[in-house]
Amino acid sequence: MSNSNKIGLLSSTALVVGNMIGSGIFLLPASLALYGGIGMIGWVFAALGALLIAYVYGALGKIAPNTIGGPYIYTRISFGNFSAFLVAWGYWVAIWATNAAIAVALVGYLEVFFPILGSSPLISILTGLLFIWLFTYINSKPLKTIASIQIITTILKVLPILAIGFFGVFFINWDNFIPFNRSELSSFGAITTTTTLTLFAFLGMESAGIISGETKNASKTVNKATLIGTVITILVYLSSSLAIMGVIPPETLQSSTAPFADAANIFWGDSAKFIIAGCAIIATIGALNGWILLQGRIPMAAALDGLFPKVFKKQNDNKSPVIGIVISSILASLLMMFNFSKSLVEAFTFMMTLSTLSCVIPYLFSAASLALILFNKHKRLNHPSIRVSFLAFCFCIWIIIGCGYEIVFYGTILLLVGIPFYLYLKKKNNE
Repeated sequence: MSNSNKIGLLSSTALVVGNMIGSGIFLLPASLALYGGIGMIGWVFAALGALLIAYVYGALGKIAPNTIGGPYIYTRISFGNFSAFLVAWGYWVAIWATNAAIAVALVGYLEVFFPILGSSPLISILTGLLFIWLFTYINSKPLKTIASIQIITTILKVLPILAIGFFGVFFINWDNFIPFNRSELSSFGAITTTTTLTLFAFLGMESAGIISGETKNASKTVNKATLIGTVITILVYLSSSLAIMGVIPPETLQSSTAPFADAANIFWGDSAKFIIAGCAIIATIGALNGWILLQGRIPMAAALDGLFPKVFKKQNDNKSPVIGIVISSILASLLMMFNFSKSLVEAFTFMMTLSTLSCVIPYLFSAASLALILFNKHKRLNHPSIRVSFLAFCFCIWIIIGCGYEIVFYGTILLLVGIPFYLYLKKKNNE
């Protein structure tokens, strides 16, 4: 790909921020309300874990620039084809599961403007499908077109969220944080659960590395975009979440389908509620755009190495792996429709946790890969980056435990389903 067709630091950072700031922040306050103020501790731990993982991906971006596939490529370098396949498979599942969750959240905020979406599951499903397939079409276009949409939506989403955090400080009722732990779990159990839930909002910090081969000066740009994007996102999340949880009583927040819009209504009246809801729609649209971009790149990278079916590596005239994107969108559509039988918050929480687990496995392998690469190079375990990768590895293990038996069961089944495909492709490639 010529340098003129590649994206720079601004677009790369917008992809990172845009993919992280999506449906997670806008519905998470409702999911966390069950646990009370201790949810803010979960946010802090998730932010620290995100920084560790961002450091890992920034370092790997320097080691393996100008590649496509991010976690898949990094795992393949250190652990070979089978581990790389499991990472690609699990991460691919995470992406289309995330897109299903984003579509659910998007419909929730559209309900502010169109109340019928709250009473008609059929119309809600059709609306969610409309947006999934609209951005599937957009992602068949040149990368610079996709990047332009990402920059615009990222700016439009960050400003109102920061505004909520700033103005919310003046409206906080600290009684809303009492009791500090509203759940029946121990404090450690509640922190583990809320950290697992909030980590979903940080999924996407690795986005810059996935399209490293389509980025200018990749060895420097990927590292900068990953770390800058993660820090910006942490500041946005912590300030706005404190405001939301402090302004809206937990009993009300727990059943809210649009917490940010409800908070804006308290600050500035009915008109502001619609403005914030509109900004939330833009945010989820931007996230959907960015994640659909990635859902074609991961399987394409694996297909180029013979670890995914050949159909996934086919590209159109715009260098978009359009068939892989379409297949992924079909799966996201099916998952979204299945989970509309649950309440909005329940559906979102289920898909959110499944996506988190599916992403944490690649994070785990990536941290181990960085440690192994550096150890082989420096022949010592006390290298600073090896220490960071070890901490990131331990954090990932903690998150896997925090996902709970049900999600781990479903996640294991999803990985096991992929193994027959690997064996079939391996046999076919050896013929």
